Amino acid sequence: MSKSFDSAGLTFRKDYFDDRAAWTALVSLLDDTFGIDIGPLRHLGGPDPTSMPFGWFASNDTLAANLTAFAMPIVVNGRQIEAGAFQSGAVRPPWRRRGLYRDLTRKALEWCEGRQFEAIVLYTDKPSLYESYGFSILPMHRYCGGAPKPRSATNSARQLDPWNKTDLALLQEALKTRAPVSDVLAVSGNAAMFLVNTQLDTEVRLSWLDEEKAIIAWKAGAAGRFSLLDVVAAEIPPLAVILGRLGALPEHVDVFFSPDKLDWGGEAVAFDNGTAFMLRTTTDLAPASPAMLSPMADF
Repeated sequence: MSKSFDSAGLTFRKDYFDDRAAWTALVSLLDDTFGIDIGPLRHLGGPDPTSMPFGWFASNDTLAANLTAFAMPIVVNGRQIEAGAFQSGAVRPPWRRRGLYRDLTRKALEWCEGRQFEAIVLYTDKPSLYESYGFSILPMHRYCGGAPKPRSATNSARQLDPWNKTDLALLQEALKTRAPVSDVLAVSGNAAMFLVNTQLDTEVRLSWLDEEKAIIAWKAGAAGRFSLLDVVAAEIPPLAVILGRLGALPEHVDVFFSPDKLDWGGEAVAFDNGTAFMLRTTTDLAPASPAMLSPMADF
């Protein structure tokens, strides 16, 4: 017997990001549920153009439940994978336990299957919700180790501000032509999430290396630590070059993706930030070595 489903008093809608009131309703839902404000995404170029939101709306334009699917191409072991992804999944408390989220999940899966994605990925703090749909947890690993000697640099890095029109245009152009930051596991697109993540974590710094035409997303850690979150470039520069351009002299480095393109090696360390990275695929698809998607691709 199928589980109960109760949509009384609600209206189903999809593909509503062009409706400003509906977009505002989604911003409100995510802020109220998770304390995440995606409102700045409008200034930063808007949602991913492939996004397909599915939602149940109350009569007063309140979004009771939402789940958004979108295309997110990734690279796994050097192979380009046409993948889909889920994000912005939430249900307001008055409408929980009515089967709304199960309904939206089925609709989102059908949308992805219609596009013949080889895989679907998502982040969640409730992995048990998705296991029955064929998703499994893929452990995440960052890399830690001693810092290489920075290469001397005549040209220093310049700080970028996404709210500056010139800097935003530079960011958007670089994101269009970026190479995957790793051949083990990395996104090969998803500019919208990179840009909105610059606003969700106030500690993230963006620096432009003019000679390398590279954007570095990083954090200055405590006690001589340096955290490298992402590199946006057509060719990934070595870690020693990055540190030299930034004028950074750390003792330890944490790299939040597989460092196979950085000319540097570290130790893989399990990474747990309270959310699970999950994968649904009908093929034998898994990184050949410990890895994680850059936090700047977090969705």
